[in-house]
Order: sequence, then C-alpha cells, then structure tokens
Amino acid sequence: MNRQRTVMIIEDEADAAELFSEMMRINGFRVIKMFSSAPAIPIIAKEKPDLILLDVMMPDISGLEVLRYIRREPELASIPVIILSAKSMPSDIRTGIEAGASLYLTKPVGFQDLKQSIEKVFQDVAE
Repeated sequence: MNRQRTVMIIEDEADAAELFSEMMRINGFRVIKMFSSAPAIPIIAKEKPDLILLDVMMPDISGLEVLRYIRREPELASIPVIILSAKSMPSDIRTGIEAGASLYLTKPVGFQDLKQSIEKVFQDVAE
C-alpha cells in the first residue's frame, strides 16, 4: 500500500495556513500545521515530512534559518522545501534559493500554482 505523504506547513498567518492546509488535503496529503518556526524544528526531525511549505517572515525564527537548519542535517537535507512568502523582490527570492529552497513562490499562491510546484519538486526528487 502506498503510504500517505505528509506535508508540514509552517505559516504564522492562520488564514493562509488553513488555506494551504486545505489545498494539501485536497491533494491527498496528511497535514501538520505549525504557526511558529521554533517549535517546528524538533517536529521536522521527528516526523521527517515528505514536503515542507515554509513562510519566511515568522514571529520567532526566520523561515530561512529553519531552512538552513534542515539543509545542514543529513537526515533532513533531502526534504523538499517550498518557500511561500510575501517577500517578492529578486534579492529575497535569490536569498531563499541560496538558503536551499526547492522552489520559491510569492503570495498570494493559487491552488494550481501550488499543485504544479509540488508535482515539480517531487518529480525533481524522483530523478
């Protein structure tokens, strides 16, 4: 049997987190929702989700710091991370990619864009 893929959503804005969660459930994912990044770190290590959707601007630790942590940890380094951020300047996007993001999407993110992006990162991982 094919196990259900797990996505972790790290997003401090409740409405956005709920929207992304719903999009992921429609796509058949099990969803773990976190509203701040610091408590997410031990849960990422424990759960090893198949995918992480990560906001950059968080109240405690920057999403970029979380991303750098994930990329430094051998057990977690291969997890695809899609950044979902309101920060849309080319320098912001470059910083996100340099920190190790699989993809960088700027908010607002539509259902189709998110679905295609997820398919792309899983395709990249499979190759």
